[in-house]
Amino acid sequence: MAEMDRGRRLSAVRWLLCGVLIGAGAILPGVSGGVLAVIFDIYRPFMELLTSPRKALSKYWRGFIPLSLGWCAGFLGFAKGIAAAISLSTAVTTWLFVGLIAGTLPSLFREAGKEGRPKSAWGSLLLCAGAMFAGLYYVRYMAGVEAELDFWWYNFCGVLWGMGIVIPGMTTSSILMALGLYQPLMEGLAGFKLLALASCLPGMLLTMALLARGVNWLFHRHYAVAFHGILGIVIASTAVIIPTEYAGAGEALLSALFGLFGVLLAFFLNRLDARSREREK
Repeated sequence: MAEMDRGRRLSAVRWLLCGVLIGAGAILPGVSGGVLAVIFDIYRPFMELLTSPRKALSKYWRGFIPLSLGWCAGFLGFAKGIAAAISLSTAVTTWLFVGLIAGTLPSLFREAGKEGRPKSAWGSLLLCAGAMFAGLYYVRYMAGVEAELDFWWYNFCGVLWGMGIVIPGMTTSSILMALGLYQPLMEGLAGFKLLALASCLPGMLLTMALLARGVNWLFHRHYAVAFHGILGIVIASTAVIIPTEYAGAGEALLSALFGLFGVLLAFFLNRLDARSREREK
């Protein structure tokens, strides 16, 4: 009995720590919460919860409680750190995120081609990349849209985060950066503003519930087309947020160093992913 209780405590700690990292991945550009869930073998139980909640709760309820607590801690804790970093230097922080995203591209490309690369897959990549880049570029540089965060924009942010959790490999925070929503959103979450916290949840939870079955079907029937489309979205949304203005040579050099650090950090996470897959085999 004592050995069983110890095993349960260790399992709860593992679920808690996984929740912290997955919550951080949901908010960090370049780090997909869905990918981290796959790495830590949480993705399947989570998708089962969304598609067959009764069955999943009966099997995993002991793990879902610490996982949820850890996710909230990682999500809100990293929001505070990111808000502080952006206030110090937007360019340096953005380059760190760009490096993180760039470092994940080789592994995403390999994953996208796991079931081949037919012409339809390349077409999906080009179509999604072109549409995403054109849309974000127009909104950011030509239309002069300045979105002011309210209930509906907070819900839009929640929708994007829900997509990033359910769809492995898709990082959505760079889209928020291109729309000018990321910094004020981080500041709102860091300050524990009730409007920010409450308004993000409906869009995020509804998106996860609605997308779960569709994502399972799409990846099962059209894996290459779906994953190459995600790859195109990631590339385009990253290209739009690359900083072009710096306070001086010092900030430009620091940006380059942090971009390199982001690439190295992404490679480390990819190695962690590879090792977890080897253990599964």
